[in-house]
Amino acid sequence: MIPLLLAASSTPSVHAESYWQKQANKLLDTRQHKPGKLTSDEIGRAFKQALNLGADQVVARLGKTDGFNTDSVIRILLPDDLQKARKLLKKVGQQQYADELELRLNRAAELATPKARELFVQAIQSMTFSDIMTIYNGPDDSATRYFEQAMSAQLAAAMRPIVDDSLAQVKAVESYEKLAKRYNKLPFTRKLEADLGGHVVSRGMSGIFHYLAKEEAAIRQQPRRHTTELLRKVFGRLQ
Repeated sequence: MIPLLLAASSTPSVHAESYWQKQANKLLDTRQHKPGKLTSDEIGRAFKQALNLGADQVVARLGKTDGFNTDSVIRILLPDDLQKARKLLKKVGQQQYADELELRLNRAAELATPKARELFVQAIQSMTFSDIMTIYNGPDDSATRYFEQAMSAQLAAAMRPIVDDSLAQVKAVESYEKLAKRYNKLPFTRKLEADLGGHVVSRGMSGIFHYLAKEEAAIRQQPRRHTTELLRKVFGRLQ
């Protein structure tokens, strides 16, 4: 979903109740004390609604020019081997070929993000109530962990043709060939090999999930984000 390099998470203390554990307890206590007021179906639908709203926000943020490229957190850097090539090319004044390729990788991710939105919506809708409550009872980054573990492989496979098409549209392959041609002329170098599509899928999904988790958390925590009656009814009780 997703090899996804999301922000590293720390292991919570066994004695400390995580944010989501507290919220889950509050929610379940509410259901116990006010039977019939809040159903499991409502909780599940509200959670999915929050993620769908978050997906819309993420697509709007990342699926545009410089959505990835100018974001210091999720900007897609060259694969490791090409990073090494960039350093050597810089020594001979030809770093621009690596810079051009890196820009085009980010452009491909920006182009693919809106096209991939439906894939994320489908993944969200497939979540079960058990999945949702596992996230509630997990650590603070449990939504991100769920996306990594449960969605990565399927979404990566579905996104690959979208990303490959985007790479072709932004002429990333041509940029890569230019870089490789210059690099291979340098002495004592080995032939470059890079899976550009796989790299953009992996890093692109990381960026999308990074901000999707933030959007979902914001909807839970900020009353002004409760833009529907269902969200107000469910998440309003967690304030």
